[in-house]
Amino acid sequence: MTEQLAQSEPVYVTEALIAEDIDAYLASHQHKTMLRFITCGSVDDGKSTLIGRLLYDSKMIFEDQLAALETDSKKVGTQGQEIDFALLVDGLAAEREQGITIDVAYRFFNTEKRKFIVADCPGHEQYTRNMVTGASTADLAVILIDARKGVLVQTRRHSYLCHLIGIRNIVLAVNKMDLVGYDQSVFDSIVKDYTEFARSIGIESFTAMPISGFKGDNITTLSANTPWYTGPTLVEHLETVEVLSSVDADKPFRMPVQWVNRPNLDFRGFSGLIATGSVKPGDAVRVLPSGKTSTVTRVVTLDGDLAEAVAGQSVTVCFADEIDCSRGDVIAASDSPPEAADQFEATLVWLNDEAMHVGRAYWLKLGTQTVSVTVQHPKYVVNVNTMEHLAAKTLDLNAIGVAQIITDRAVVFEPYATSRALGGFILIDKITNATVAAGMINFSLRRAQNVHWQALDVSREAHAALKNQQPAVLWFTGLSGSGKSTVANLVEKKLHALGKHTFLLDGDNVRHGLNKDLGFTEADRIENIRRVGEVSKLMTDAGLIVLTAFISPFRAERAMVRSMLPEGEFVEVFIDTPLEEAERRDVKGLYKKARSGQLKNFTGIDSPYEAPEAPEVRIDTTRESPEDAAERIVSLLLGGN
Repeated sequence: MTEQLAQSEPVYVTEALIAEDIDAYLASHQHKTMLRFITCGSVDDGKSTLIGRLLYDSKMIFEDQLAALETDSKKVGTQGQEIDFALLVDGLAAEREQGITIDVAYRFFNTEKRKFIVADCPGHEQYTRNMVTGASTADLAVILIDARKGVLVQTRRHSYLCHLIGIRNIVLAVNKMDLVGYDQSVFDSIVKDYTEFARSIGIESFTAMPISGFKGDNITTLSANTPWYTGPTLVEHLETVEVLSSVDADKPFRMPVQWVNRPNLDFRGFSGLIATGSVKPGDAVRVLPSGKTSTVTRVVTLDGDLAEAVAGQSVTVCFADEIDCSRGDVIAASDSPPEAADQFEATLVWLNDEAMHVGRAYWLKLGTQTVSVTVQHPKYVVNVNTMEHLAAKTLDLNAIGVAQIITDRAVVFEPYATSRALGGFILIDKITNATVAAGMINFSLRRAQNVHWQALDVSREAHAALKNQQPAVLWFTGLSGSGKSTVANLVEKKLHALGKHTFLLDGDNVRHGLNKDLGFTEADRIENIRRVGEVSKLMTDAGLIVLTAFISPFRAERAMVRSMLPEGEFVEVFIDTPLEEAERRDVKGLYKKARSGQLKNFTGIDSPYEAPEAPEVRIDTTRESPEDAAERIVSLLLGGN
């Protein structure tokens, strides 16, 4: 089979230098540019087959791999007795069984002119998040269309995502031309349809070509079967298209700091990957968000100092002045620095099975910066099939929406359209550490530029000293009826008797005023706790000991409040009362209503309670009286002062 294929198909010839002088070959290979690209499109459009063909024609398959491919093609292939190139990429058992791509598969190959990393992205809608992952680092997208089927829903979806993520080099590969008799009218009709759609979503230009991944038409050499096509072959186009790094080199200098390089007392530099622009000794730079300025004295690498470094290189930069700079800061050209803000409009692609929790705090990772962020209600979600903007309360798996995000401190950024490195981010769940969304900053909100923190002469330390106490938040959490309010009330009475300045925020009382506009949905519960956390922080700034009695069912929100306060000031008190005991008490009759269906979203019945994993205080109310519990909490609090 291999001999027949070699005789009948055009094979890309790699340079003879590899056989003659391996050192010279490796030296030339080292200086080749790298192109990252993806293949995407609908199911069965031939993405994996195309990549397999590229690997085969570029001689990137070893003999044992080829032998295994021939055997696998006969067992599980979809091309009869001929080689099924898709099996070179689809390695998962589930992929081979179904003949589809599920996960993103990365493959490396090279030609005489360039090195390539290609990502084979799944076509099924349910694996859209995998496709986004593959596209996030790509310079180019090859969008395949089955010549028999034309432009499909997933063609539109993937084209929109590629444009959204910022891929501007688009190849429209009309595949399987062999199955339509290499009919030019079929090709022209598909290109016309795609052109109309592309313009509607902002794709200004693309390169269309008729191919057959299986037969090899127009992959490495122009095919005699399509004499009417005079454009480049796929490999020729991939070898000559401009890569992202060359475009980034022409932009202003930006380098997110990854770490401070201090091997000895005589050397201090700041290491990172240059995102855009170039830097050389003598350049004036600015460190953000602090705004401190200095001059570059050295650009250091493992191989020695450089006269100049450009985008895509990892270097260590030394300054003429001893200024504060650390991981998460951005070193930029002094005369054209990026912005810093804490409120943005962003486009989010939701990647998690669990829907977004409005108001919940997530980690936002942008470059080397990691900050806490909350996401507001989406302004709209995009129907990628019709491009309509639809109202939504949250974002579900694979949803694409626009929302306002608020960070807990200013981050250095540029709009994603200007810089992927400083405009693209991910959201991480604080509890599970799972990546839940990919995001792109559209712009900062005006209020973020106009609202500044007002410095005050009387500090929180001065307020605390006046009251002769250490501020703290005693956060009582537990099921409804567990005894939170009872114990918290006793603790406040004891502290008041000792002359301490306190204030008790009770869940029911707060809902009569501050939070009377909130219901009991999961989103409203999250917002309820966020507001209480902000109020608690303000009260500790005034030097008070704050007691809160809230069910606060979610660990993430309790962790959010903890993160608002200085270390040691948040004391989590878990009133650990079993559900059956709390329900037996049912002092407010709420459990009875919940069991009968009259009360929805009731914690412990049809809404979850996430018990603390490591509270500072745990009170078992079945073994300890409220009075004893209160005495223990007061002793712990004052013993630490």
